[in-house]
Order: sequence, then structure tokens, then C-alpha cells
Amino acid sequence: MSHPSPTHPSLNRRTLGVPALVFMTIAASAPLTVVAGGYPSNFAVTGLLGVPLSFVVLGACLLLFTVGYAAMSARIRNAGAFYAYIAQGLGRTAGVGASFLALTAYNAVQVAIYGLFGFASASFINEKTGADVPWWVTAAGAFVVVAWLGVNKVDFSVRVVAVMVALEFLAVLIFDIASFSVQPEGITAAGLLPGDLFTGGVGIVLAFSIASFMGFESAAIYSEEAKDPKRSIARATYISVAVITIFYAISAWAMVMGVGPSQIVNQSQELGPGVLFSFLARNVGVLMADIAQLLFITSLFAALLSFHNAVARYIFALARENVLPGRLAYVNPRTHAPVAGSVVQSAVALTVVTAFAIGGLTSDMGQLFPVLTLFTWLSNVAALGLVLLMALVSLSVIGYFRQNHHGHTLWTRRIAPGLSAFALGTIFVLVLLNFDVLIGTAGYSVLPWLLPAIALVPGVVGIVFGRYLKRSAPEVYKGIGHGADDEEQTGSTRTAQPSASKP
Repeated sequence: MSHPSPTHPSLNRRTLGVPALVFMTIAASAPLTVVAGGYPSNFAVTGLLGVPLSFVVLGACLLLFTVGYAAMSARIRNAGAFYAYIAQGLGRTAGVGASFLALTAYNAVQVAIYGLFGFASASFINEKTGADVPWWVTAAGAFVVVAWLGVNKVDFSVRVVAVMVALEFLAVLIFDIASFSVQPEGITAAGLLPGDLFTGGVGIVLAFSIASFMGFESAAIYSEEAKDPKRSIARATYISVAVITIFYAISAWAMVMGVGPSQIVNQSQELGPGVLFSFLARNVGVLMADIAQLLFITSLFAALLSFHNAVARYIFALARENVLPGRLAYVNPRTHAPVAGSVVQSAVALTVVTAFAIGGLTSDMGQLFPVLTLFTWLSNVAALGLVLLMALVSLSVIGYFRQNHHGHTLWTRRIAPGLSAFALGTIFVLVLLNFDVLIGTAGYSVLPWLLPAIALVPGVVGIVFGRYLKRSAPEVYKGIGHGADDEEQTGSTRTAQPSASKP
């Protein structure tokens, strides 16, 4: 099998510890964005109080997923993560299909966030200054910074993200404390009762809420840069799932208590993301509301950077194994960043955002155009693809450990992954069936069919391409999903020397 040029170092620097991995995965989930934007959207569309309980249910499903996922992460160290796991558990052809699906999903969510970032940042500037800055101007500013950070040291990116995530948690913690202090209708179990969730609209609630977890699985993408990949990936993923689940459930319940169970649906439909900011302005102070809005914007930026890094590493992993052109595996010999993959992701983002910016010039949606189109459409495309990928990874765990148990129990290698595959498969079907509701279409529209096709068709194309490689390029096919293993075994000169820099 051919490799990229030996002068191109790999990602093997082992600079990231568990805290750094946790910060990057939580940043991808964008906690403040979920609280400010995700909760009100869920309450407004579904009209149900069971949003807090939905996070508990989904958290339990994702903990089941993490059991097998963590076991595989101890055995497979590859920046391709899902791609490598599925290739080694379900077969190389399935792995190529998964890689195309993953690239589409991660690119979709990264580009989608530019729409919400542009809207939120431009709206804040215009409100405070009286200016009339278009959304695409601030989105372009974020694009330049993300593109620059993407070709620099990942540990520098981690420092930027860590500060932003810490401030996000602080802002939401203040909101939670204020909510439980105000409690206009008293402290009750509303939102946590089974009857609040398990009704006719449960599928839509779960479909909305699963998108809030996007990114929790991304620790494995940094496995080639982790200090102790056999342990740190599993630990970081377990911590991320637990923290996100508890944080989201408590904060959603706090919003119900702070606004009032009888008012939360109406206020969410009326104010949208303004529910959180107006509550803070009334009960904590206008200054705190303004700070929270700024942190909402930085939360989006942190997610932009996290998903950008994820896409760049996927491209690197695929190019290293010649599934994509080998030159896309180029890594900066000084910063050890996957420069080629980063540039490709930036190019994709620039192209799509520019297309939507041009389309918005003639739209009658006004300032909400980037939210109702770019963000809503592509974030749901990403959610659909990632849920399917997680279901396939659960099945790949069973396949991977079928012949060699590697000392794992039946629970780890079969029962938990099997339950996870069933649960995630069910959620995938719910998202697909409710896609028209998730993107807000009314009446006949081609979008509920077109957008899921954008998510899923690349996977089919990848499977066809995988079969082509099997016939026409057997040496390339043989290495699919094993690129990092090959580097370790051959002692490739592309492996970087130990660095004295700290994460």
C-alpha cells in the first residue's frame, strides 16, 4: 500500500490529556447553545414538558453506546474514529461508506453553525450599536479565525476552547441558580415525570434532543494525539456523556421551574432563544444577560472550531490510506496540524456559506434566514447521519470482538452494544419520520426528502467506492481502517519526535 510522502509527519505527538479531550468534546456539544436555542425550540415545537427527562433517557442510551465504543478505542487508535471502527468491525467496504457519511455529517454541522453564529453575533452588534451588519459579515470573521487556528497547534486550540467552555458552564450555572430561586410556580417534578415525555410527541422530543449531544463522541478522533489513548479516550467519553447528560437535564428542568411549567411552552414559542436572555435580564440584571449573549456567541465559535478539527482529522485519516488523494494527508512538520484536511474543510465551509449568503439576498425571511435555512437544514442533516453512524458503530463492536474477546465481558462486547444499536436505530427512524417537523416545513415540500438524502446518499456512494477499491486497488483496500496501525508497526519516519510542549 502506498503512503503519503515520508516528509509529512503524522499526528502522533501524544500531547492531549483527559481534560483537554473532555473540553474538546463538550465544546462540540455547545452547552450554552443547547440551553439558549435547543430547549426553547424543543418546547415550542413539541408543546411537551418532558424535555428534561429526554436528556436522561438519551444519556442512558449513549452510556450503553460508550461501553463498546470505549472498548474499541482501547484497541484502535485512528483519527478516523467511526470510519476505522466500522471498517474493522463490519468490513472495509462498510468502513468506506461510513467515512463518506461521517465526512458529510461533520461538515454539515460545522457549516450549519456558521448560520447561527452569523445571526447571533450580527444581531448582538446591531442591537448594541444601531448598525446594520449582515449575518455573513460576522460569519466571515469567524471563518478566518477558525481557518487560522485549524492549521496551527491543536493544543493551542484546546486552550481557546477550554476558556470558552468554562465560561459557558458558569453562565448556565448562574441561570440555573436564578431559576430555582425564582420558581414562580414552586419547585415540582414537572418535566421529569414519565407522563411529561411518553406521549404521542415523544419521538419529536427525542429527535430534537439527540442533536444536543452531537460531538460527545469526538474524543476518539484525537486518539493519535492523546497521551494515553488506551485509557484516556474511554475516560474522556464517559466523563463527557455523564457531564452533558446531567448538565442538560438539570438546566432544562431549571428553565421549566424558572419560567413556570404553565408558561414555558408559550414563552418558548414567543421568544425562542430570548427565553434565557430575557429571564436573566429580569432576574439577574441586563449586564448578565449581555454577558450570556456574548458567551452564546463564543459557545458557537468553540463548536465551529471543534467540528473543524474533527473534519480535518477525518480527511487526514482517509488520505493517509489513499481512500482520498494522498496529498490530503499533509501535516505541517512544525505544528503537526493536518493542514491539508483543514484547508479542504475551510473551502467546503466557504463555498456553502457563500451560496447561502447569496441566496439570502432575495429571501423574504429577513434576519432569520441563516437560522431557518443554513442552520436548521444542515444541523438536522448532521444529526440524522451521526445517529446512524453510532448505531453502526454499536454493531461493529459486536463484529470486532466476535472472534477475539480481548478479555472483555459479554456485557461489553455484545449486550451493551446490542441494546445501543437497537436504541440508536429507533432514534434514527424517529428522526427520519419527523424530519419535516424538525426543519419546520408546512404542506408539500421536497426538503424532507432531499435533506435526508444529502445525509445518507454519500454513505451509499462510499460503499460502491469501497467495492471498486476492492477490485481495482487491493493494496489500498487492505489498509482501509488500519492506517495508524501500519504506522506504528513500520515505525514510519512520518512519526514526529517527542515534543516538549504541553497541552
